[in-house]
Amino acid sequence: MSNKVIIIAEAGVNHNGDIKKAKLLIDVAADAGVDYVKFQSFVANRLVSKEAKKAQYQSVNINDGDDSQYNMLKKLELSHEDHLELMSYCAEKKIQFFSTAFDVEGVHYLNDLGLSFFKIPSGEITNYPYLKAIALFGKPVIMSTGMCSEVEIMQALDVLVKFGLSKTQISILHCNTEYPTPMQDVNLKAMQSIQKTFGVNVGYSDHTLGIEVAVAAVALGATIIEKHFTLDRTLPGPDHVASLEPTELKEMVAAIRNVELAMSGNGEKKPSKSETKNIAIARKSIHINKDLLKGATITSNDIISLRPGDGISPMEWENIVGKKLKTDKNEFDKLFFSDLL
Repeated sequence: MSNKVIIIAEAGVNHNGDIKKAKLLIDVAADAGVDYVKFQSFVANRLVSKEAKKAQYQSVNINDGDDSQYNMLKKLELSHEDHLELMSYCAEKKIQFFSTAFDVEGVHYLNDLGLSFFKIPSGEITNYPYLKAIALFGKPVIMSTGMCSEVEIMQALDVLVKFGLSKTQISILHCNTEYPTPMQDVNLKAMQSIQKTFGVNVGYSDHTLGIEVAVAAVALGATIIEKHFTLDRTLPGPDHVASLEPTELKEMVAAIRNVELAMSGNGEKKPSKSETKNIAIARKSIHINKDLLKGATITSNDIISLRPGDGISPMEWENIVGKKLKTDKNEFDKLFFSDLL
């Protein structure tokens, strides 16, 4: 998909069902310089039963006294017209629109909209018909793994491969499905374990507070970062509390791009272009420690290591001791091989 780290700004349902807020979120994502702004495409009655309760974090974050997950999601649906309007607005803002579906019909809907790849959210990783439907389109897939064991990841991968995808088309995101995720539960090394175990491209979907874990994931090899963002963390809604505000999103993107550059070297340890000019300034060379006359035999007490380092390296110390001087030298004079007999 890209040679650089792909940054997906997860607007999700942080528009609160308001198309104007959704457009403002696109503005924020475009200004931050992310690659994709992602929404969620669902119809509540195809996603959740009317008896389903909210997750604890949803109840805490919304705190409206209504424990119905259905009622919460019904208010957050995006219509077909909303999708078209948001896609058009993304094109205008020169940012790529993306969305996640939560059922087979939704997968077909996003395919009809022309999306070039699919995102499997953590909650659908055990949804066999959903996984099959996505695989049959043969497009690249990003799969989040919140709440998952390695066995469940393997089972989902088996379905995707069985119905036509190659592992080279699949990227797996380490993830923790708690909003916000406690730092002690991040287990960022699991991302590397996924890569080693399954031989796939990996990334990280971050629900922690702040930007540091997402940035650390890039340093550990993540090629995709997904992060929720919001216009204002104090807005009512299930995901606002664990989302970045606009300035933070911009800071995260800048930090990731910096880490990406820092990780771009070939791994060979040698002086860089920028530091070569400082070698002579920062290092030392052998200097005379006292006035000496021509023919004097140099002892350890006669020499000292001083900056600059454009003379004889102190690593030659033992080779210099015992040599005779060709000429008189004054205290603090730099010593050169041409001064020696």
